[in-house]
Amino acid sequence: MNERTGIITFKGNPMTLLGPELKVGDQAPEFSVVDTTLAPVTLASHNGKIRVISAVPSLDTPVCDTETRRFNQEAAGLPDNVVVLTVSLDLPFAQKRWCGAAGIDRVTTLSDYRDRSFGQNYGVLIKELLLLSRCIFVIDADGVIRYIQQVPEVTSEPDYAAVMAAVKTLL
Repeated sequence: MNERTGIITFKGNPMTLLGPELKVGDQAPEFSVVDTTLAPVTLASHNGKIRVISAVPSLDTPVCDTETRRFNQEAAGLPDNVVVLTVSLDLPFAQKRWCGAAGIDRVTTLSDYRDRSFGQNYGVLIKELLLLSRCIFVIDADGVIRYIQQVPEVTSEPDYAAVMAAVKTLL
């Protein structure tokens, strides 16, 4: 497994990312995660749609909570050909409870707890914590990565305006 350092920190401490370094223009790797009903979801599940994939460490933390609520608000203004997916290693049951409590209805939460294929294939699995780093991928309808925002400090929020600007270029 490829190990990469010097990319992110967690509370100021350097962390190691496992997996490849993806670049804009790369074909998005396949992955297999589950939704809140334990049904499998893959990249191909949303073929033909623009995908905004937000990787987060855990929905039960303040920054991830804020980020997912914000993307839920932003998604309300997007057309039906755009899906917003939030991937974490939280158990699907916890994701379902959290979404219900938070009123999340435009973002689909997905769990990578089974085999961490998203984390490993997208290069966002943190070796030291076995959690996902905070990273946003915008993937076009043809499965090509058009935007990546790896947030350097895991406890910081992403630049939402930059993500939404990237999405709007694909509409």
